[in-house]
Amino acid sequence: MPTTNRTALTVIAHIAAWVGFFTLPYLVFFPRLREFNISNHQLAAIVCNNVFLVFFYYLNTLFLIPRFLVKEKWWWYVISIAASLVIFLYVPKQIALQIAEPDVFNPNNREFIRNPAFQGKPRFPGMMTRRTRPVADPYNTFLFLLVFTVGTCASMIQRWLRTEQTRKETENEKLNTELSFLKQQVNPHFFFNTLNNIYSLAVVRSEKTAPAVMKLSSIMRYILTETQRDLVPLRNEVDFIHNFIELQQVRLTDKVQVRFSADGDIDTLLIAPLLFIPFVENAFKYGVSTKEASQIQFTLWTRDNKVYFTSSNFIVSTDNSLLENTGIGITNVKRRLELMYPEKHRLVTAEKDNYYTVHLEIET
Repeated sequence: MPTTNRTALTVIAHIAAWVGFFTLPYLVFFPRLREFNISNHQLAAIVCNNVFLVFFYYLNTLFLIPRFLVKEKWWWYVISIAASLVIFLYVPKQIALQIAEPDVFNPNNREFIRNPAFQGKPRFPGMMTRRTRPVADPYNTFLFLLVFTVGTCASMIQRWLRTEQTRKETENEKLNTELSFLKQQVNPHFFFNTLNNIYSLAVVRSEKTAPAVMKLSSIMRYILTETQRDLVPLRNEVDFIHNFIELQQVRLTDKVQVRFSADGDIDTLLIAPLLFIPFVENAFKYGVSTKEASQIQFTLWTRDNKVYFTSSNFIVSTDNSLLENTGIGITNVKRRLELMYPEKHRLVTAEKDNYYTVHLEIET
């Protein structure tokens, strides 16, 4: 909402609140308005009291609270309230007396008669004067403290809400920044391992080098376009894994069997990009042997709004320093899952009988 519209709505809300606050007592206590008479002095006193109430409300919320209460200057705040109360109980009465003198009420015709020579006694027999309230007026004291209390509570609640909003915005910005940083780390980590594979092919001058470069180009195009989005179609991730596996198979022998199956509603569900690829990479790192037969298996399926992914590979030891595990990929994907799917994912990894398995469950 634009700032101008928000300010206008705030002003309208304040005016409506004050109108309701000032008229409600008269609507409650004087429902039969045609029988309700009020003197000029009473009207002047009411107007003066209301004007001073509004003044002290905004003095409290706009000056006293920010200057003293928020900064924990308790004594200054208490002294300011006490001084404001004394002023409120005395000054409006004096101003009302200057505007209109107290009138005399005639019970015979139920009307007020102005008394220029008012000295606190009835001018005519059968008439009584309106007794002015002393400075220590319980009603006005209660009204003043009520307005001050409402103003203080409203102001502190608004400050708390603004603080909470700022805190949430800061946390969201921090999470977005961290997610962006993690995405940027995923890409170099992936290219680091893939380029090592192509480097190995180039060293032996394999004919598979050129197709591998083309596959890498396709994968790079996907990463540059899709990873800029928070969510991508699950179908795109499945195709990406297929391309990655084909790129890896360029350097593999017939001794390595790789299976990947994807079932379920993969065309409509959305998922965060590059969540599965670190586990696929990890399986190729430690599940490929050049001396003995090895098998790597990936399975992805969906059920309702959940995505399931499993990976299984035989752990093969290697001394190849180019494939040394840095831990960046697995660590990052765990952190991304915590940020993007809090309490909506389950990741279980296990080693048993020299097999490494991964089970990932995500609620989209």
